[in-house]
Amino acid sequence: MKIKKKIVPLHSIMKKLVLAFIALVMLAACGQSYEETKRLSREQRLKLWREDSAALKIAVMPTLDCLPVFVAKERHMFDTAVDIRLKRYTAQMDIDTALIRGRAEGAITDLVRAEKMIKEGTPLRYAAATNAYWLMLSQRQLRITNFKHLDDKMLAMTRYSVTDMLGDIAVDSAKLAPERVFRIQINDVNIRLKMLENNEMDAMLLTEPQASQALLKKHHVLLDTRKEDMQMGALVFRTKNMDDKTRQHQMEVFMKGYKQACDSINHFGVTHYKEILKKYYGLTPQAISALPDSLKFTYQAPRQKDIDRAKNWLEKKKK
Repeated sequence: MKIKKKIVPLHSIMKKLVLAFIALVMLAACGQSYEETKRLSREQRLKLWREDSAALKIAVMPTLDCLPVFVAKERHMFDTAVDIRLKRYTAQMDIDTALIRGRAEGAITDLVRAEKMIKEGTPLRYAAATNAYWLMLSQRQLRITNFKHLDDKMLAMTRYSVTDMLGDIAVDSAKLAPERVFRIQINDVNIRLKMLENNEMDAMLLTEPQASQALLKKHHVLLDTRKEDMQMGALVFRTKNMDDKTRQHQMEVFMKGYKQACDSINHFGVTHYKEILKKYYGLTPQAISALPDSLKFTYQAPRQKDIDRAKNWLEKKKK
């Protein structure tokens, strides 16, 4: 039996060849596109990194001592020709890391943390004191009305900060054994407040606006640093690699805007900036109304006696 060969029309072969060629071209194009995309992505990332490195970066937290920085940024009080960027954190430990590793050139912090960083090899200079103050508050259901009642209780704070120092002051003044007050490190200021509200912590140290939010819930005040003549907040800058003309100019521009913001807040009041308080702090109208009317912002240098207080406490802590 003779087998007939199937004859494939020439136009059909040509059609398949053309389709195959188109497919190969498209595949090659896709490959080039992917490689091109990776290259562009690397270039874009490098460009963003260079821009971020050149900018003046300030580390801030959702605490009220940072309000002048937020106001200056939002109300365009910084010269727009200078790139000033805010690095936002919710814990002081993260601000320390940003300064130590050069991810930020400046920060709002406290004198204890600043002096600790200086001692450990991160040179800083004090640009201004802030108006920060701290309250020690106890859970309203526990009826803790004095420091002696902290015996066998949990106190939320951040180690090697002004809150740690205040915890020692409370323990020493009540002549309690240090191990009888359980210092619990809760770094995130918003989580710390929630733990008080949820009855998960016996007492804690808070600054504004978290302190006023706690007072709205009728928690008890055991200590107020305003009554102790303590001014422990500070605006600091790194000194390493900060002496060139560009960095000097950036800091001058920042300080000019910062001072303008302080003057504006002092003139109009904190609650004048409701939208900024809502944006950066997540405050409700009720919480904004609860903020003290008497809050004033300064840009004077920290007092030497407050710096010495921080240094002396750190020295004592080493022993």
